[in-house]
Amino acid sequence: MMKNAIYIIGMMCCLVALPAWSQSVVTADTLPESKYELQQVYVYGKSKTQQLKESAWTVSALDIKPLVNSLNNLNRLVDRTSGVKVREEGGVGSDFDLSINGLSGNSVRYFLDGVPLDTKGSEVSLANLPVNLIDRIEIYKGVVPASLGTDALGGAVNIITKQEQRNYLDASYGIGSFHTHKGDMAAQFVEPHTGLIIRPSIGVSYSKNDYLMKGVEVWDEESRKYLSVDRRRFHDDYLSLLGQVELGFVRKPWADQLFVSVSGSKVEKELQTGSIQDRVYGMAERNAHAWSIAARYRKRDFLLKGLQLNASLSHTWDYSVTADTAYRQYDWNGDYIVSSRNEITGRGRALRHYYRPLTVARTNWDYRLAEGHTLNLNYNLNRTGNKRYDEVDDTFVPSSDVLAKHILTLAYNQSLWQGRMDNTFFVKDYINHMRIEQTDLPSVTGSDEVQGSSTHSYWGYGAGARFTASEALALKFSYEHSVRLPLARELLGNGTTIYANVALKPESSHNLNLGLFGTWRPAAGHSLYYEANGFLRFVDDYIQTVVSEKEGTMQYGNVPAVHVKGVEGELRYDWQNRLQLSATFSWLVARDQRKYMIDVKPSATYHNRVPNRPWMFGGADAAYTFHHVGPTDSRLRLAFSYQWVHWYYLSWEAYGAAESKARIPEQNVCNADLTYSWQGGRYNLSLECSNLFDRLVYDNYRLQKPGRAFFAKFRLFIH
Repeated sequence: MMKNAIYIIGMMCCLVALPAWSQSVVTADTLPESKYELQQVYVYGKSKTQQLKESAWTVSALDIKPLVNSLNNLNRLVDRTSGVKVREEGGVGSDFDLSINGLSGNSVRYFLDGVPLDTKGSEVSLANLPVNLIDRIEIYKGVVPASLGTDALGGAVNIITKQEQRNYLDASYGIGSFHTHKGDMAAQFVEPHTGLIIRPSIGVSYSKNDYLMKGVEVWDEESRKYLSVDRRRFHDDYLSLLGQVELGFVRKPWADQLFVSVSGSKVEKELQTGSIQDRVYGMAERNAHAWSIAARYRKRDFLLKGLQLNASLSHTWDYSVTADTAYRQYDWNGDYIVSSRNEITGRGRALRHYYRPLTVARTNWDYRLAEGHTLNLNYNLNRTGNKRYDEVDDTFVPSSDVLAKHILTLAYNQSLWQGRMDNTFFVKDYINHMRIEQTDLPSVTGSDEVQGSSTHSYWGYGAGARFTASEALALKFSYEHSVRLPLARELLGNGTTIYANVALKPESSHNLNLGLFGTWRPAAGHSLYYEANGFLRFVDDYIQTVVSEKEGTMQYGNVPAVHVKGVEGELRYDWQNRLQLSATFSWLVARDQRKYMIDVKPSATYHNRVPNRPWMFGGADAAYTFHHVGPTDSRLRLAFSYQWVHWYYLSWEAYGAAESKARIPEQNVCNADLTYSWQGGRYNLSLECSNLFDRLVYDNYRLQKPGRAFFAKFRLFIH
């Protein structure tokens, strides 16, 4: 009886589901075969990067996963972001300067999963992090979330690593021009019985950087004059090793996440030039290594319901040595003459050792007051030591300096109208403690003015808001009065090409951002995202690098006031996840606001553009993916990018005659790459050509960058 009832109900459902014309031919014994062609259905969702872009902050979020097969250096990707410019001083492993909306260098802070990147070692940067380890990059412009607990002035770069909950092995090896090799590996193993997670990772980079320097001057004995010739770099080898092992648990009753880690890094760098390429080094070098231990903990409903705790603690042993012991003067032929001075500073022989231990502690308390309302309290401690001595320079007086900063942030966040409007308000207290002992070169470093211990406190505050009218139109606004405390590199130098300036003052700035953005879908499979932002930066005691062309060295100093204003924009088009087109444009002007010098005389640089800073640049990217090229689960991706930078002056435009002033010329650089993946992404091969048309490219401090270069990379991903 029950079986018959079920049968009858099932037949009735079929009769309702079938169209009217077919119901008349259905019997209790047979069902006719019918064919229906379904239309293609598109389901749209927002990735984490897109959700972040649509927050109250002015932020660019870069998803690494689609690009990891061809990406060799995070700097290359970040440099294609609107409002962001990366300027390198040479080839692989060279120092670089990253600017966000006109503020650059140490005004920008770097984080790895919310923890300062310095904890991995002072020589670890975007340029040598293992790419396979990264999930996405968040670039905050001007105003930085309270959760990061930092004193950034221009913005912050937060690198988010993979947080997958499965076993995998991700390994790659690449080889390229100028004897360049790069290998990365990241893996995760989960022990099934205890849930213990083991995450090893390693990155290795090496390059001779023996690219061609075009149009450099060398002395010709026959003609008895300097000639402009092309010569290869001969003393620029770079080696970087970075390894880490994480052990921990997730989703336990006592912790949502608990990890401890041990990491180590080693960098060996030959120095070819200082801040100008006319001064050539042939024996000077800088070596560094660091070890770090760290722990991080996260728990929801910690002690009471609605309270979440994020905490981390790390200590880093950071050591570097700079060898400048040769009394030689080299030229671009690789020849030298015996000199009475060393290569870098033009003084006596030096073998200088630096120990800079770093302790970082961070706690973040987030309490849910009610639906859509949270209170956040963040405390961050950053303590850097600076113990120095010299093996061969008897005149150098050893010292042990200490820089410590405490940053306390209180923030209130609210989400209204079912998430259509988000607001945040915060206040910060910056406490800076210094203990300065060094006394060398007082006329240059100011060490006679700053001695002993001192503690100062500064206040900051800010707010942010975002209102979404529709998917196609949303507005955002953010403001922060921020303070940026000088780093050890700025105050104490780097032991090679940067002199100390222990009298350096903190920067402060009023930062404003106003933007609009939205996504427009004109038809199925088509998506267009746009974003436009305007920004203002009113900076006091702006920290600026000053280059000494005579010595080839530089030093950080304060400019009383600098105003920065500008606009930036981005367009991204996607068709069926096959064709991606994007374009960015940035324009800004940063001008000196100092009217009078210390002696009350008018300043010649008043209202000048700040030198050595790009003020107009943009770019375009295009990529197309072919599916099932060969095996059914294969993909072929072709990509092309173009970067343009307007010319700018190397020094203040008020100094010297216009026809003789040094300037960084206009840049036009094209890159192309091809990536082929098969077996569902297990095997991946990419080929890249950078500087496709072999343009002469200058960058930071008018130092030549490599010409056309090729790179091939193989990646294996098993899960």
